[in-house]
Amino acid sequence: MLKGKTALVTGSTSGIGLGIARALADAGADIVLSGLASDEEAKALKQGLADEFGVRVGFSGANLTDPDAIEGMMGYVARDFGGADILINNAGVQHVSPIENFPVARWDLIIALNLSAAFHTTRLAITGMKEKGWGRIINTASAHALVASPYKSAYVAAKHGIAGLTKTVALEGAEHGVLCNAICPGYVYTPLVEGQVADTAKARGISEEEVKRDVLLAAQPTKDFVTVEQIGDFAVFLCSPAGASMNGAILAMDGGWTSQ
Repeated sequence: MLKGKTALVTGSTSGIGLGIARALADAGADIVLSGLASDEEAKALKQGLADEFGVRVGFSGANLTDPDAIEGMMGYVARDFGGADILINNAGVQHVSPIENFPVARWDLIIALNLSAAFHTTRLAITGMKEKGWGRIINTASAHALVASPYKSAYVAAKHGIAGLTKTVALEGAEHGVLCNAICPGYVYTPLVEGQVADTAKARGISEEEVKRDVLLAAQPTKDFVTVEQIGDFAVFLCSPAGASMNGAILAMDGGWTSQ
């Protein structure tokens, strides 16, 4: 379905980003991975996707908090892959602290990586998409693009910003065949979260199942984690003809969290 298209997926060496990259590759898109990885890890990821799905795979280790590095990455995608037809802004980081104690450096990092990086990749990709008359920009937001939680001021601010950026880009690209939407997952079971479950269980003296149900999934009525495969499939839908009327949508995928 997506054969002949190139997808740039930021934050795609693991977790949600890698799940989206795999789903898009399975649909036929060539993939440019972006994230933190050693040369050996990047080579293995590229080779694994290429062998499994029969698509071209590139990699950029650009520092996404640096606008010049982002320009370099986008130049690489343009030169070697003809530009990004699909842009997935997924890279992000989190820090939890009361606002009066929130480290300024962590605020700056979260805003730069979770919000400003999406602005820079989008501004550099959208001209080529408009010229082709086709483009899909999907921003990985969060339930925290729709609601807030204590002690997450920077993350919530960035994700609310992503929602606003999504709507604005959707309006600007609409008449040029460029659509922009945001997926807002609740808690997703990734290797990072798996480690948090074990640590929390040990710290609180409760079982891992109790941590999942009563701590992490307390706000999700289904009491089920969102899976990276579900998010990947949703991204493919948004890139498909069936998703061609989806534009500027802030799409909750959170088991009912934000319905409360």
